[in-house]
Amino acid sequence: MSDTTETPTITDSPADAAVVDESAAVDEGDIAADYLEELLDLADLDGDIEIATRAGRVYLTVEAEEQDALRLLSKPDTVGALQELTRLAVHAKTGEFSRLILDIAGSRDARAEELQRLVDRAVERIEAGAASAALPPMSSYERKLVHDLVSERGFTSESEGEGSERHTVIRRG
Repeated sequence: MSDTTETPTITDSPADAAVVDESAAVDEGDIAADYLEELLDLADLDGDIEIATRAGRVYLTVEAEEQDALRLLSKPDTVGALQELTRLAVHAKTGEFSRLILDIAGSRDARAEELQRLVDRAVERIEAGAASAALPPMSSYERKLVHDLVSERGFTSESEGEGSERHTVIRRG
């Protein structure tokens, strides 16, 4: 009788890490979708939930056939609060921090358009002679979008401030 135990092989290849990350993202998306579905049921709202993963981040989209069905939930502050609650629900189940992004009834696209207009006005002020232009405080995700928009215009930007006062300042490149 032999007392040999097979030792599992541990690999650190990027391909293996990608499979693990993708699997974790799928689990995160499923947990988040289940949470949102329960929330919609409690509120007696109909909505279809789609899950996508891009660059290791889970994106959840909630849409409804009736355009006004999700109107109250699609307000920016409400989307932000629901996103945080959903992240907490994922954390409670997995023990891992979630960076998921929630979009309800096109709210993220509407906000991206609003951010584009803010950047356009800031760039106009700089082109008119201002040394810099500060935008209002916003989430890290929104600041990332702003940094990308500013870069596309050939200007530079950096985040300044702490906590809920963190904002983006745009300067000539």
